[in-house]
Amino acid sequence: MRSLLALLLLVPALSWAQSTVNVGSKRFTESYILGEILVATVQATGEARATHQQGLGNTAIVFAALRGGVIDVYAEYTGTIAFELLKKTSPATLEELNRELAPLGLAAGVRLGFNNTYALAMRDDRAAELNIAAISDLKRLPELKFGLSQEFLNRRDGWPALARAYGLNAAPRGLDHGLAYEAAASGRVDVIDVYSTDAKLDKFRLRVLADDRGFFPKYDAVLLYRLDLPKRFPRTWEALSRLEGRITAKDMVALNAQAEIAGVPFAEVARGFLAGGTVREGARPRESRRFVALLIGEDFWRLTAQHLLLVFASLALSIAGGVPLGIWAGRSPPAAGWILGSVGILQTIPSLALLAFLITLTGTIGTAPAIAALFLYALLPIVRSTASGLADIALPLRESAQALGLPSGARLRLIELPLAARSILAGVKTSAVINVGTATIAAFVGAGGYGERIVAGLAVNDNTVLLAGAVPAALMALTMQLGFDILDRWLIPAGLRHEEGAPA
Repeated sequence: MRSLLALLLLVPALSWAQSTVNVGSKRFTESYILGEILVATVQATGEARATHQQGLGNTAIVFAALRGGVIDVYAEYTGTIAFELLKKTSPATLEELNRELAPLGLAAGVRLGFNNTYALAMRDDRAAELNIAAISDLKRLPELKFGLSQEFLNRRDGWPALARAYGLNAAPRGLDHGLAYEAAASGRVDVIDVYSTDAKLDKFRLRVLADDRGFFPKYDAVLLYRLDLPKRFPRTWEALSRLEGRITAKDMVALNAQAEIAGVPFAEVARGFLAGGTVREGARPRESRRFVALLIGEDFWRLTAQHLLLVFASLALSIAGGVPLGIWAGRSPPAAGWILGSVGILQTIPSLALLAFLITLTGTIGTAPAIAALFLYALLPIVRSTASGLADIALPLRESAQALGLPSGARLRLIELPLAARSILAGVKTSAVINVGTATIAAFVGAGGYGERIVAGLAVNDNTVLLAGAVPAALMALTMQLGFDILDRWLIPAGLRHEEGAPA
């Protein structure tokens, strides 16, 4: 009977997985839009559902998701495939790329119709003042301030190779791509890396510097997909194939402008393009109205459910692991040092570095590595509060329990843990509130939650979109704090609570 029930529960889950095309995208405007175009194209065929794992951090994370089967397809660029993913040292044809991708169960195809190459850019008036027209001109002005995206700084076809090719000795600073244009326009940096289809080049009057040594290869936009996708969904693949050559560079600049400058949502931009035109910009709504519309948008309950799952699943694991560790530390002074030291060290690991390590360890992206990271970050407050709560129990109480002849386990369960309960609960509350904020980083690995809005807002440098994610996260944290305060009064007997102003 149990086996039959398990089978009945498993069949719908397998059916859902088998009939879903999972689309991925990176964390910049153009990738979001292309992802939404793929999603809308898939949904229009009616053969499969489509999900969009959007804003999945950098190229390495998205590629890992594709290889691991977490996503089925995403828009990539031939230069990136050759140099960054396949580690080639020279440009390659699509046929050559596919020969090396095939053993990985992957393929590249469906040229979308535009080349989006890397470039360096400066504010036009600043470049004119310094008589700079090409990248080679930068060599004579080593004092210029470079602000480059982290991915460009570390790519094989990025800054290290470019600096060698042009003999540049600058010391660039890392700068999020979504913020780079404003930084250049305000004069905080002189040189930034850009994409040739960026919409903000004209808006901020930036001059694209000529690649006079032909360093950058072509970055033709293509679909990078799992080899089994055309076989699983032939009608869907036929529809995706019809995107071949449909998006010109001019089209892509206009689509990017609708999202970044006019503030049109990515999905609307995609639907407008597929309908045969562009989204009518019209008058942009007042920011207050737009904020409310974004805050309670159609994705609100999905993001809320995902965020709550991340917070409570990781918190439950942290309680299950942290309380026993705290008891051990509280009862064994020799062990306390290394236990508290170890969980303390976990707090010092940068969140993105920890996520990258866990992705490598688990071989997947999404909820699993995100919950694992949040679990590790939440341990310290719980372990420390449990250990300190037990250590603070008055010696006469301990001696009374021993005089009663209670065994160690009974003393812990009946006397010590109840007396330490308020301290333990305080640690759990701290972990819960911290986890609400930290969970926003999970969007970088496709785990969803309010971080999706924050990442999207960063991608287009739109504070309203960013706030639409930050505000509900802050409200959830405040609600969590209030909930634990109520739980404290409900669970902890009045005699064990030391109220402010009351006699001890």
